[in-house]
Amino acid sequence: MSGTELAVEVAGWIGASLILLAYLLLSAGKLTGQSPTYQWMNVVGAAGFVVNGLWHGALPSATLNVLWFLIGAVALIRLARTAQVQARQE
Repeated sequence: MSGTELAVEVAGWIGASLILLAYLLLSAGKLTGQSPTYQWMNVVGAAGFVVNGLWHGALPSATLNVLWFLIGAVALIRLARTAQVQARQE
């Protein structure tokens, strides 16, 4: 296995682990859907899946995870904007 292949596999496993852990923490009530930690875990996890899916030609998986990434990124942008508004009001 080449270095690139190893990196792609590691990216996929890290992505899977992060998304699974985020869901576990959400389901256990340790995080909320509005938590930046939850959203970052999903964004980074989805990015790992995108890399792995594209490398292996798994286009449905890669497409799903591009959308998953975008949903998380939009949520993070909204959370940041809300935090800025709240900081200005204080």
